[in-house]
Amino acid sequence: MVISGSELTAIVGSFLWPLFRISAFVMTAPIFGAKTVPSKIKLMVSLALTMAIVPLLPAMPEVDVFSLQGLYVTANQILIGIAIGFTTQLVFSAIIMAGQIIAMQMGLGFSLMVDPQNGTQAPVLSQFYIIFVLLVYLSLNGHLVLIQIVMDGFETLPIAVTGLSADSIWQIVTWGKHIFSGAIGIAIPAIASLLVVNLSFGIMTRAAPQLNIFAIGFPVTLMLGFVLVLLTMTNIAPTSNTLFLDVYQVVRGFH
Repeated sequence: MVISGSELTAIVGSFLWPLFRISAFVMTAPIFGAKTVPSKIKLMVSLALTMAIVPLLPAMPEVDVFSLQGLYVTANQILIGIAIGFTTQLVFSAIIMAGQIIAMQMGLGFSLMVDPQNGTQAPVLSQFYIIFVLLVYLSLNGHLVLIQIVMDGFETLPIAVTGLSADSIWQIVTWGKHIFSGAIGIAIPAIASLLVVNLSFGIMTRAAPQLNIFAIGFPVTLMLGFVLVLLTMTNIAPTSNTLFLDVYQVVRGFH
């Protein structure tokens, strides 16, 4: 059995190009791309997904892997994988922002800890929301749906010299607004309630200047904040689920 050089490069490309796209996705996607996940685990997941997906893929372009055109195809695959993972990660950014807004309103803005998902400092309340949303995400098999979307993406956005269109890139940019709208959708009940409390403290201070409002304002706001967090927990799951469904529609529309 004799394999020519062109056939060998075609075989290499049929495995490497999907591997580059899937690896870029794994490095940036929620759960898979968390800072606490070791690089070896990410590599093993990327190889396992690639080996499972490659036999189901359409024909690869007849491009030499080691040519300039092949490098351009490789860069496009990395960009597509990053776009899918990054766009999905924006949902968790909205959850973190919602926690930050509520924490600042109730006086917990100074309480910070390392976010295991992104490796940055975030309020403890944001971490609580992130863990809750991650559990909801896993219980709904959101990670499996995302893998299915990546697999379907090889049909709608096949491996070729052309990469993401300008419209797809613009969709990613415009979907970034959901970081703010989603965060406000989660935090608005607590924001409105705590605003009323702060206005009440302002009226009390105006009516009785001798009253040390700072001595009683902080514990009252803190306790009320915890009560509001407990009462608004039922709003987080449906709101985050809607955000995930919206972002999946955006990712499926990449072309």
